[in-house]
Amino acid sequence: MGDIVIVGYRPKPGCEAALLNLVRTHVSELRALGLATDRPPVAMTAQDGTIVEVFEWATGAIAKAHENPDVLAMWGRYAQVCDYVPLRELPEAAQMFAQFVPIDL
Repeated sequence: MGDIVIVGYRPKPGCEAALLNLVRTHVSELRALGLATDRPPVAMTAQDGTIVEVFEWATGAIAKAHENPDVLAMWGRYAQVCDYVPLRELPEAAQMFAQFVPIDL
């Protein structure tokens, strides 16, 4: 078992579709590099358009990712189309049962 992470990606103006495409291939690319587990990822959209993703890194993969040129390139593509946001910035985070719109991956 690895580490489950939850991350928020707020799309830059006009970049919603490009961000969605990245999210749809993100975990499969990490898996191909041996960095993500087979646990199915979950993605959803917040009220403000932020995409929230939940996935599992393989054991030790977070450190390895920071040295992997393919992952660094992927993160560069993300930086072009979104900003990372802490979950506490989402209105849903203040709710006991936070509700989001599911994204089909």
